[in-house]
Amino acid sequence: MRIDPHTGLLDVARQVASPNWDERPAGCPIDLAVVHGISLPPCEFGGPWIDALFTNTLDPEVHPYFREIHQLKVSSHLLIRRDGELVQYVPFHKRAWHAGVSCFEGRERCNDFSIGIELEGCDFQPYEPLQYQRLGEVLGALMAAYPGINPARIAGHCDIAPGRKVDPGPFFEWPRLYAALGVEPPADRGTTLVAGDGTPPRQG
Repeated sequence: MRIDPHTGLLDVARQVASPNWDERPAGCPIDLAVVHGISLPPCEFGGPWIDALFTNTLDPEVHPYFREIHQLKVSSHLLIRRDGELVQYVPFHKRAWHAGVSCFEGRERCNDFSIGIELEGCDFQPYEPLQYQRLGEVLGALMAAYPGINPARIAGHCDIAPGRKVDPGPFFEWPRLYAALGVEPPADRGTTLVAGDGTPPRQG
């Protein structure tokens, strides 16, 4: 698994180009990875709907929830599906629109300096073992390509937008991720980071 430093593309990912990106601020290093969770419709897996959301082609007539979100202009750099498939929407060196109003270690606008990784999942059931394996592999490739990212600079959406976002959700096993990376988890990373509030995860 390798990232081309010139194109910002992951060699093993299926490429689905999203229009929802722009340039990062000049001189802004990439030094944060943000883990998200997403399912469309909520708590349903498979289908073309995540691709459709990130390419602005989501049909509002297919599902009532889609009427609420189909006009959003959002994206993430990468999606890891339940079966381990990797889908890339935005080159890593470009700015994807995944974090929304956010702050990490006193720095706002996390989209400027972060890479967003979506896991296909929801707040009400565990992620698949293969997703942790793939996430560990992806993060290893990202840390090789962007040395500013390290195990201490991996956050959940809930960390950078507390009170507004809960993903990757209460079933995300942080120790399992750090085990995949071959490092000890920080002391504050328990198996359950936050409690879900029963609302489907949203993007932005």
